[in-house]
Amino acid sequence: MRAKDAVGQYGERVAARHLEQRGWEVLDRNWRGTRGELDLVALDGDVVVVVEVKTRSGEGFGHPAEAVTPAKLARLRRLTGQWLDEHGAGGPRGRYREVRVDVVAVTLARSGPARVEHLEGVL
Repeated sequence: MRAKDAVGQYGERVAARHLEQRGWEVLDRNWRGTRGELDLVALDGDVVVVVEVKTRSGEGFGHPAEAVTPAKLARLRRLTGQWLDEHGAGGPRGRYREVRVDVVAVTLARSGPARVEHLEGVL
């Protein structure tokens, strides 16, 4: 496994733990659609939240959230529609009140815990 892939997978585990600590239910991890992947799909009450996770081992390449471009957001919108079609817009526990896209930015520290920043409703 490449170091970049290992960093990304670690960041996704950190993000999933962050969501679960907030009381959210993680419905899917690394869901593959026809043209890409959703990192995490979670349920915040009756709101479906697609979570794009960006992880960096430092800020030498900028803040992790800066990697979420307009093109990436457009792809996330399409993939979210696919996920909803596949899982039923009503969801596993009844109707979803809304759907949104969040970004969880994970920055790894040289020592100590990773820094987690949760940006809600980017789309």
